[in-house]
Amino acid sequence: MGLLAFFFTLYIAQSIIIPLVFATILGIVLLPALNLIIKLKVHRVVAIASVMFLTFSIIALFGILLYSQASRFTESLPKLVDKFTQILNQLVFWISGYFDISAYEITQWITKTKNELIGSAEIGQTLVSVGSILAFLFLIPVYVFMILFYQPLLVEFLHRLFGENNRDKVSEIISQIKTLIQRYLLGLLFEVIIISFLYTIGLLVLGIEYALILGILGALLNLIPYLGSIIAASMPMIIAIVTKPSPWFAVLVLALYIFIQFIDNNFIVPKIVASKVKLNALASIIAVITFGALWGIPGMLVAIPLAAIAKLIFDQIKPLQPWGFLLGDNRPDS
Repeated sequence: MGLLAFFFTLYIAQSIIIPLVFATILGIVLLPALNLIIKLKVHRVVAIASVMFLTFSIIALFGILLYSQASRFTESLPKLVDKFTQILNQLVFWISGYFDISAYEITQWITKTKNELIGSAEIGQTLVSVGSILAFLFLIPVYVFMILFYQPLLVEFLHRLFGENNRDKVSEIISQIKTLIQRYLLGLLFEVIIISFLYTIGLLVLGIEYALILGILGALLNLIPYLGSIIAASMPMIIAIVTKPSPWFAVLVLALYIFIQFIDNNFIVPKIVASKVKLNALASIIAVITFGALWGIPGMLVAIPLAAIAKLIFDQIKPLQPWGFLLGDNRPDS
């Protein structure tokens, strides 16, 4: 009943908890830079403001780069839509001739399906979603500032919560969590850079237009388990179908993405990312599915670090150590 109540609370309060989780993770990442500036005798508020300004400036510059590339893509979008429509019409006539089905019936089915998909996305729901995203983006900087400012108070609260007898153990767990989060996110950053480079170079070699933005978006989508890699591959395949004379270019794009995914899953993730969290594959999959069901895509993004933190805490508490062993990647000798 306690577990049910815990997960029900996570689901009901997700609009409050998700920004706090992201802000806490980002605050932990920024903490070493903040401590370095404070050691230079800079006031804590000024140091926090400086670190946050630098961080969000870098994020803004990255956003401007994506926006500039996306603008080029948007300018060409009408031509791409027209070309895709022509290809779709040709496909409809081919299917109608090959399977002896009326082209009108196929067109009607496509129109009906499109209208149902559009109708399912009500305007009110869309406005609510946009409002939630804006609130999310506004809350995170505020939360990050407050977490960094009150970090000594929060740490002392945890010490007092678990008592003086456990003060050293709590300090050790907090230190390990900081190290884990910082190393894991650094590993993710390296993964995004490497995958962006591989995608972009591969698409440039194949002569696919908008290779840079497709490569960067593909690497970012790759952070979303399972679904992200499918979306990442489908976008350049559609561009290849529309802009290239032969459908074989789309097949080559698919082969490129499968090859890079093989490299990512077998070399990059195990060596750079997964080595930081020490979770087995089964625990990782269950964590991603569980937090995805609770919080959607944001839950998928934070599932692995949260599961790794849970394992770290389990390993430090004797009655819970079997659960930490279950989540780990150390298999006993059979």
